[in-house]
Amino acid sequence: MALNTVPPKKRLDDVLAKLKSAGYRITPQRLAIVKILIDSREHPSVEQIYRQVRKDFPTTSLATVYNTLERLKEMGEVLELPFSGGSRYDGRNPHPHPHLVCTVCGAVEDLDIDLGPAAEEVAAKRGYADVRHRLEFYGICPRCQGG
Repeated sequence: MALNTVPPKKRLDDVLAKLKSAGYRITPQRLAIVKILIDSREHPSVEQIYRQVRKDFPTTSLATVYNTLERLKEMGEVLELPFSGGSRYDGRNPHPHPHLVCTVCGAVEDLDIDLGPAAEEVAAKRGYADVRHRLEFYGICPRCQGG
């Protein structure tokens, strides 16, 4: 599966429609959180999302961000990437795919490598069901190298 194949506007409309059909109101804060997730290539943390939303909506609580992320995870519309320093979130491509992580600054970058066939092969050969995968490569990004 190629990464980021859905235009951001269509992705936003699809996620909002899914939230509405599940009975959730589209509050300005919830809309801001979804936009941040879809527009970001940075895989933001809860704290980064919270700080960004509070610029426009200063009364937004951290609980609102957590609750919205939880709803989106339940709906399969955001991918949580747990790391030792805290989770990061991918709303652009909420399906398992490899990432490249900087060990200095913590930047997380998508890699366009399709592991779906490998997961299917593992499942078929070993008799497993619902096989998922998570693959990260670690290194030092060009910015942290001074380049």
